[in-house]
Amino acid sequence: MSDMKIPSGAAWPAYSRPAPASADRQQEWTPDTRKEQAPSLAEMIRQAREKAQEHAERLKAPKNPARYGDAPMQAYARLRRARNRAEVGAATGYARRQIAQLKTALRQDPENAERIRAAIGQLQKAVARGSKKNRELDRERLLDAKRSRAQKEKKLRRAQCLKQELQSRRVMRVVRESGYLREAEAENRMQSQLAATRMELRAQAQSLAGALEPQIGAAVQQYTAQSAPAPADTGGKVDIIA
Repeated sequence: MSDMKIPSGAAWPAYSRPAPASADRQQEWTPDTRKEQAPSLAEMIRQAREKAQEHAERLKAPKNPARYGDAPMQAYARLRRARNRAEVGAATGYARRQIAQLKTALRQDPENAERIRAAIGQLQKAVARGSKKNRELDRERLLDAKRSRAQKEKKLRRAQCLKQELQSRRVMRVVRESGYLREAEAENRMQSQLAATRMELRAQAQSLAGALEPQIGAAVQQYTAQSAPAPADTGGKVDIIA
């Protein structure tokens, strides 16, 4: 080691101290920065007001709602007028087509979802009652054939009994089908009343949102005025930094 020589012009390596953390990094952990990052009360009130306005927009009723209750009444009217299996099939076919259209409208018009579902339920009943009417028409046709045969065979008493039974069955069926139509009309009126009630509730919700908006704005202004920093009191002294 005594033989090692250091040139006269050589400089010793400089060992610098680790650089202090930057001001930005120090500021990242200061309480003031955390306070700035947290949402203020005014910001939360503003967000609440925007959400209330969005909710009020969703509550708006459609301007021209479709009359979904007409389809079941039309289906039952066709079913009541049907006199044979072909006409019953046409009535049930109309009901099935209306069901498909209403299922599409259910996805496109969620505002009237309850009324659409009620109409679909009535139409599904019409399809089932159409099948029942086909069975009843078959029984009536069979009774009429038996009556005709008994009349040809001069069995007048039996023919008269079969005729009375046939008339009784037809009267009961007509009364029952008229009840189906009245049921559809009553359901349509009830759904109209429910739709009017929902529209009234939407209007009340919108008026309530409009009444609360000025109060929210006043609360924001009051909070802004209270949270404004007061001017610093220097006591008449001015520090001059050279």
